[in-house]
Amino acid sequence: MDRRQQKTRAAIFSAFTELLQIKNYAHITVQDIIDLANIGRSTFYSHFDTKDELLKALCTEIFDHVFSEELDPKNTHDFSLSHRDAAAMTTHILYHLKDNGKRIVGILNSESSELFLRYFKEYLDKYVTASILNEISWDITAVPKEFLTNHISGSFVNALQWWIKNDMKQSPDEIAQYLMAVIS
Repeated sequence: MDRRQQKTRAAIFSAFTELLQIKNYAHITVQDIIDLANIGRSTFYSHFDTKDELLKALCTEIFDHVFSEELDPKNTHDFSLSHRDAAAMTTHILYHLKDNGKRIVGILNSESSELFLRYFKEYLDKYVTASILNEISWDITAVPKEFLTNHISGSFVNALQWWIKNDMKQSPDEIAQYLMAVIS
């Protein structure tokens, strides 16, 4: 994607995110998005076929970044590649979610929240399977791996919803400690 396309895509995401904070998802139209993004209808449709596809792309962009294998230093947090244990990765994920707070709160406050949480849980399931299950200190052989993955991912989603509902007052480090205490 060239610079112009990236800039247009960012404008669409920004407009959509802003609209999600003030309008119900069902009441947001493509016209609303293109007006706020200051682009033409054909430009919108050259990037996305539908508003639902835009939502999925927004979620994918957030989650691809949040669950990235690259733990590059960011302005709000710094995790070196040598600290890839489950607790550090969980904290890393929570910092990214906090950084994307406006986007996430807007989506979670809309009726599209189920779709967002389904995408989030898909990413979480992969993360839990690859990282957290290897660090659980108790015997997990009596529990099917798929059940345990679903349980831990569901707990993470519920913790995220609780954290957001409480205005993210706790730091990502504190929430990660709570999650790790419950599952380890």
